[in-house]
Amino acid sequence: MYTRQELNAIDRSYFEVIIADEYEVTLMSRNTRHVWHLRNVELPDGEVTVILHKHQVSDPYHVHGRSRTMKQAIRYIKKHDLFQMNGRKPVCKG
Repeated sequence: MYTRQELNAIDRSYFEVIIADEYEVTLMSRNTRHVWHLRNVELPDGEVTVILHKHQVSDPYHVHGRSRTMKQAIRYIKKHDLFQMNGRKPVCKG
């Protein structure tokens, strides 16, 4: 379950928040306009966030990955945005 602290930590200058509750968060990147849906799934050995993605609001979602925390998922989304904005070329850090 996402905590109130995690939900309040979402960067609203970076994302337009569409839904944000204890189990589901839907965000739209202000940079790429891609839509991301984070679903918290409780498992016997802990929680996992399933990351779903679509390029346009009218598109269906596709699974884009998993992470152990919402914070990790948001970091992943921001890296994907950099990839998209860089002409879909890997971003090199140097």
